[in-house]
Amino acid sequence: MPVAKDLPTLPLAETIAQNYPSVADRRAAGKALRQRVKRSELGVYGPPQDRVDPVDLITAQAADRVSALVPIRYGRMLASPFAFLRGSAAVMMADMAPAPTTGIEVQACGDMHVSNFGVFASAERNLVFAINDFDETYPGPWEWDLKRLTASIVVAGRYLGGDRALCQDSVQAAVKAYGEHMATYADLPYLDLWYDSITESELLQKLPDSAEKYAQRVLDKARDRNHLQVLDKMTSLVDDRHHIIESPPLVIRAETLSDGPTVVAAVEELLQDYLMSLSGDRRFLLSRYRLVDVAHKVVGVGSVGTRCWVLYLEGKDASDPLFLQVKEAQPSALALYSTARCDHRLPDHHQGRRVVIGQKLIQGSPDIFLGWGSLNDTHYYIRQLRDMKGGFKLEPDKFPVSRLPDYCTLCGWALALAHAKSGDAAMLTGYIGKADALADALVSFAETYADQTERDYDRLVVAAKQGQIPVDCEN
Repeated sequence: MPVAKDLPTLPLAETIAQNYPSVADRRAAGKALRQRVKRSELGVYGPPQDRVDPVDLITAQAADRVSALVPIRYGRMLASPFAFLRGSAAVMMADMAPAPTTGIEVQACGDMHVSNFGVFASAERNLVFAINDFDETYPGPWEWDLKRLTASIVVAGRYLGGDRALCQDSVQAAVKAYGEHMATYADLPYLDLWYDSITESELLQKLPDSAEKYAQRVLDKARDRNHLQVLDKMTSLVDDRHHIIESPPLVIRAETLSDGPTVVAAVEELLQDYLMSLSGDRRFLLSRYRLVDVAHKVVGVGSVGTRCWVLYLEGKDASDPLFLQVKEAQPSALALYSTARCDHRLPDHHQGRRVVIGQKLIQGSPDIFLGWGSLNDTHYYIRQLRDMKGGFKLEPDKFPVSRLPDYCTLCGWALALAHAKSGDAAMLTGYIGKADALADALVSFAETYADQTERDYDRLVVAAKQGQIPVDCEN
């Protein structure tokens, strides 16, 4: 793994905010930062002279993962350059870290890309659109998220069959939406900003009429993804009792852990620790459910190989199911490089807690059962599985590439809301200005880094062909 380098250090946003307390003064302070880091500089990318082989960075992560599942991770990353980018946050982080930043910090997502957005249900059972994965979340420069998002737009656009003009338009759309909405959030009272979210109706209003039907299908499908739907899809009835259906190697039931205790006993121990992370009312609600079955489940692209369990619980009877996902939380890819403090907002001693607190800081309506726990010195976070969750599948046969600019407008909006909740929207607005200069710079960065991603993907292909990495393509 790379070693953290001496990075450029600029004043923290919170320090400047203390000196310039008004919105107008903080806008001016943000504008003044352009003299230290010009917006055009954010468009510059060149591989570091001592750049680590991307395959070495990726394989180094396997040391702390379930070895039998690592070949699946490589197989998924080999599906396309876009899949590679999704699984290689550590590679891109090492490439971005040496570049200068403005010093304006936010609670960064850390793995920002166009497939990391979706719709889900708020506690009030309303659908909202937002970022949906927080494994890498960490305090850090806002630029890192926006750079990774724009690079992913070009990589995904090429994968979907879009031409250069469409990819550029999509990056412009995301960056301008980010700047425009950030300007709005800069003037909002803090409580209004905290409660704000992108609702179903706002999402549909933002899209042109030609894209509304497609978006409505995504929303309708998400609304149908409830616990009863998971019960029907993921379980079978054996001797009048539901069991999670095995589908090796992706879903596997194991009777015991490697160190002896039964899986159910271990999970029950983990749940006791997890319960203490929930508020009293959530603990009471969860206490009404009993654990029925447990299975290991492979998830994601970059997450493959981390420990992940699906828990099936029942309330009053089988018509009252609850499915929880228990997912291992490893150190963030940003932790090596961020000069931000992991202070009272985000204690760094428990990685599951880091994920949960980070998500709550930047997501408007987190899962009511979102919490954390530990087992045998391994950190986890826990959430509901597929509870009215859905997304836009960026696959050539499923996503019309002509819709990419519209979709990227939503992504830029959602990222602006996340950064405004956890950072200084006024300073960001002052630095960004009308967003045209920033958009032009990030178009340049995105295209250059997309080329880098495609070269890195080709390097992984060669490594697979030469037998340097084991590959399971799940065929």
